[in-house]
Amino acid sequence: MSLNKLYTIVELNPDAGMITATILIDPAHEIFIGHFPGAPVMPGVAQLQIVKEILEEQIGRSLRMKTMKTCKFLNVINPQETSEITINIKYTNGDIIDVVASGSSANTTYFKAQVSYI
Repeated sequence: MSLNKLYTIVELNPDAGMITATILIDPAHEIFIGHFPGAPVMPGVAQLQIVKEILEEQIGRSLRMKTMKTCKFLNVINPQETSEITINIKYTNGDIIDVVASGSSANTTYFKAQVSYI
């Protein structure tokens, strides 16, 4: 969990079919050395993995992506400028888990995705 300590969950609010989590990104994490030197950017794949890890922890099972309907990275997350992100996850729980997720901070949305997991 936690993408090898890339982030820490500082607040978690699960509800029926919905999870809101506030995470704190470690701007000194090694992932930012290569992505990108002097101008760190949170990789999009890491943002999607964070959603998956939070969801797996809450429903208590491992997931594998089946389909991705949409995924939009709307703004860059520079962890030196913005290290606290709110992750919102709406999901259906069953054999196939349909998810609508987003990541934001203040008035900025960083990503939106619609994904199905099995």
